[in-house]
Amino acid sequence: MANDLQITDLDFDDIKNNLKTFLSRQTEFTDYDFEGSGMNILLDILAYNTHYSAFHANMLANEMFLDSAQTRSAVVSHAKHVGYTPRSARASTARVNITVNNVTGVSTLTMNKGATLTTSVDDTTYQFVVNQATSITPTNGVFTFTSVPIYEGTLVTERYTANTSDADQRFIINNINADTTTLKVTVQNSSSDTTTNTYTLNTSLTNVTSTSRVYFLQEVEDQKFEVFFGDGVFGKAIENGNIVTLEYIVCNTDEANGASSFSFSGTIGGFSNITVTTASNASGGALPETVKSIKFNAPRRYSSQNRAVTSADYKAIVQDVYANVQSIQVWGGEDNNPPTYGRVFIAIKPTSGVTLTNSVKQSIVTSLGDYAIGSIIPVIVDANITYLVPEVYVKYDSKITSKTDTDIESVVLSSITDFNTSQLQQFGKMFRYSKFISTIDNSDSSILSNITRLKMYQYFTPNTSGTNTYTIDFNNGLYHPHAGHTSILETSGFKINGSNREYFLDDDGSGNVRLIYYVGGVKTVQNSAQGTINYTTGQIVINNIYITTISNVDGATSTKIRIKIQPSSNDIVPVRQQLLEIDLNNIIIDANLDTYETNAGVGYITNASSYAGTGTTAGTTTGTTTTVTTTGAGSGSSSSY
Repeated sequence: MANDLQITDLDFDDIKNNLKTFLSRQTEFTDYDFEGSGMNILLDILAYNTHYSAFHANMLANEMFLDSAQTRSAVVSHAKHVGYTPRSARASTARVNITVNNVTGVSTLTMNKGATLTTSVDDTTYQFVVNQATSITPTNGVFTFTSVPIYEGTLVTERYTANTSDADQRFIINNINADTTTLKVTVQNSSSDTTTNTYTLNTSLTNVTSTSRVYFLQEVEDQKFEVFFGDGVFGKAIENGNIVTLEYIVCNTDEANGASSFSFSGTIGGFSNITVTTASNASGGALPETVKSIKFNAPRRYSSQNRAVTSADYKAIVQDVYANVQSIQVWGGEDNNPPTYGRVFIAIKPTSGVTLTNSVKQSIVTSLGDYAIGSIIPVIVDANITYLVPEVYVKYDSKITSKTDTDIESVVLSSITDFNTSQLQQFGKMFRYSKFISTIDNSDSSILSNITRLKMYQYFTPNTSGTNTYTIDFNNGLYHPHAGHTSILETSGFKINGSNREYFLDDDGSGNVRLIYYVGGVKTVQNSAQGTINYTTGQIVINNIYITTISNVDGATSTKIRIKIQPSSNDIVPVRQQLLEIDLNNIIIDANLDTYETNAGVGYITNASSYAGTGTTAGTTTGTTTTVTTTGAGSGSSSSY
């Protein structure tokens, strides 16, 4: 009869129903009312106990392995077995130049550790501190502390007196937002002997002797960190009566990222006339490493074995030495375009901002020097973002929904926003057209279909003080059905040296980039060979041009020129440091049935001089010319296709 029990069902209701079925088949319980009797309570207890035991067994089994563990303590414990220490919170870091004015009577000035500065981000005031004392002499009579690193947060000091007879004594950092990269560990001989030695963090037993003054670090319960010392064989052991001092910065993680203006608090050497200029804005602040990140990084960090050889090694180590990483891509110099041997290229998209400052790049390169093998030189490059601009026309059944056109458009925009976050904005993630239009169709049960067309663009920053050549790589084929086909290239406006006209760029359909301008809406070509466009590779070269002024882009002041094209394929594949991202500000979404029908048979719209924002776009065709009219937000222009 035991075979009548379904032991694979572990939900509470299923367990209870299985017990009822089993008991109802027993002669002793024929015609027994399980719902209206005390037996119902007993079945609840049995089902609950079985469900609880099954859940406990499942959780226990999961926690035994890094991949399936759910609790942070279990994940951290497994990571510890492969020598991986999770990243602590990270303080936002900036660099400033501090000038002390009207200094008299001294030849040397010292700025003490713990000196504070203040800043404001989103109307919230944050404190930054100097983490190392610095002394300077004047240069040309001026006292300036140059490129001083400052850290957001508060300097905290904790002291412990070592008791070697207490086997349970621990040296705990009692703040979960402590930045362990700022930790300084010192050991004083005793309360009567003030001789003090500084201990350094060690992550490997290589070259560690019985007298090495090193400490080790591990995450313990409640996301706190513990400092522990050697045992007298690997690292110098702590002696009874030693005074252990832990000094570190407690921060607000990423809240102060982007801070750009600082004021000094207090005095330096008794002088209060102090001027602060920013060398690099605050960045790098980050939350403690997540469970997901630990599970991903621990085995990869272990496989690198504290040396950087493969791309995977560099990926793991960079995320260890720099916390503010949202996505990272690494490739060897032999795979670069053009090939550059003896180099390894590292592209980083930070969690805040788009690019890294030069000082941050140099700091990462310096840190990688401890792991690099041979003469390979790491080079940090910026992410190259290619923005996608979809035109989405949605058809929906108004009979089965109370939603308006605007409601449907809002729902579609929300789905596209989620798609942008989950499917793009990471190195190596390609844009799959079929997935994208399926996402739109699945946005609401009333949506029947959609017509979606695609363009993409990049920005480039011109040198406004001289003649330059610019190369823009889309790394994807461009739409070009035949030689002499209508232009697919369009740009935002700019002015060139010696002229007050606003110029643009387009292509002639035969591989040439042209410099053009408009008079009364009529296009005039000033230079028919300003550059080249490779329709196969997606590379655009703009030769020998002196750009002096950059026009607004989408109504906003810009330092960059936008260059937009139409791809040959709706599937877009990023290469090396290229990242794909949907421009949610300029996307066109239209759920109007009339517009949908108007666009149902229309090919790609090309060569529009400019239009932006959301609105209702309709087209009429005469011969080979399509007139595009946009109502609502944005503006329209005449196009051919």
